[in-house]
Amino acid sequence: MKTIASIFRIKQCYTLAIAAGLLFSCTDHQVTRSEFALDSSSTAEWKGYLKTGFFNEGAIAVQSESFTVEGNQVKSGSFVIPVSSIVNFNQPTEELRHALVHHLQSPDFFNMVLHPEVKFDLTSVESFTGSGEGIIAGANYKVHGNLTILGNAHPFSFPAKIEVNGDVFKLEAFAPFDRTIWGMNYATEPGLPDEGSIKPVVDVHLKISGHRK
Repeated sequence: MKTIASIFRIKQCYTLAIAAGLLFSCTDHQVTRSEFALDSSSTAEWKGYLKTGFFNEGAIAVQSESFTVEGNQVKSGSFVIPVSSIVNFNQPTEELRHALVHHLQSPDFFNMVLHPEVKFDLTSVESFTGSGEGIIAGANYKVHGNLTILGNAHPFSFPAKIEVNGDVFKLEAFAPFDRTIWGMNYATEPGLPDEGSIKPVVDVHLKISGHRK
């Protein structure tokens, strides 16, 4: 006949076995959380249009030290765009390119002295399966956040192709924005001739990548 002590020992061992099983089960399903920093090659290509169809185009740097990835999904993060990094591609001379960039950095547009950075704070990411004009090929997520320009923050969302492979993070997206929403109204007044009227919407092509910190 089993003694009370032996029965107690059996129950104790059984309880420990269950606890160990739960512990290892939880450990096996832990989600890895990592921080990523953007590479110096990360950029946003831009294009702005006159009503005549003429356009200027260029690029601007995108910088970040804080993208959080859980498993293979981006969960949070932010990036800044230094206004000082604007460059122009299409003007035919260095003098004209410099003049255009200086104007974009002036109070008519980004007002770099008072607002040296544009900022995007990511608030959520959801699965996306759409396609079509204005959507980057292979877009698999919809990114939501707040975009701050000229000190004004407004909600901003865009479909993006996001890939996380090991220590590498990549995001590509078309993210056009209507600059007048953020108070950038230069050359949008009614009645301007087409050759002097700049369309409110600026095309943006985000090309950013990063590595695990």
